[in-house]
Amino acid sequence: MSNIDELERQERRQLLIKMENEHALLDQEVALLLAGQGTDQMHISRLKRRKLRLKDMIVRLKSSLLPDVPA
Repeated sequence: MSNIDELERQERRQLLIKMENEHALLDQEVALLLAGQGTDQMHISRLKRRKLRLKDMIVRLKSSLLPDVPA
C-alpha cells in the first residue's frame, strides 16, 4: 500500500470519527428536545433527517474503509 493510500485511509478514519461524534450529539439533542415540553416538532424532524443522512454517510464511509476481498 502506498503512502498516498494510507494518508487517504487515515483522512477517512478521521472523518468517520467526526461524523460519528456529530451523530451522537444529534441523538442527544433529539432526546433532550423530545423530553421537553412544547418542543418544535418541525425542528425535531429536521434533526432526525440530518441524523439519518449522516448515518447513511457513515455506513458508506465504513464500507469504503473495508479491504477488498477477492471473489
